[in-house]
Amino acid sequence: MKKLFLVLSLFAVSFAMAQNVTKVEIQNPAMDVATPIAKDKIELYNQSFSKFVSALKASDKNAVSGLISEKVKNLVNEKMIQTLSGGISFDRKTEVYLSGYQKLIDNQTYPAIQYKYEDDKQNPPRDLITVIFENDGKILGVKPDYSK
Repeated sequence: MKKLFLVLSLFAVSFAMAQNVTKVEIQNPAMDVATPIAKDKIELYNQSFSKFVSALKASDKNAVSGLISEKVKNLVNEKMIQTLSGGISFDRKTEVYLSGYQKLIDNQTYPAIQYKYEDDKQNPPRDLITVIFENDGKILGVKPDYSK
């Protein structure tokens, strides 16, 4: 009988001490393309993105730092820049595929542009680069999306 109580108490203690683990996923909300970005703003953002790609190609950390937002400067390091450089093809020209607005974790809505490579004729394009900007043209985030 004592053994039975011992076994039951061990199970009771293990159930009482067990932690409930929940998985939390942070999902990026879809870009709101119903509200397009004005053409003059798209030109400003294109110039900023072109300068950013040129700075990445030249591995110019100072130029990259000057083109990104103050909100993310302390988060960006050399390894991230190298990883991003590997995700963007410098030999291919890009063009605007979609433009709209995207809400981020800070509950703010920012202009976002998805670029596709000009030589990518698939619909939807196989390779996309999503860039999120501040209103002044500074870059908040760049995410190359490659479907394998």
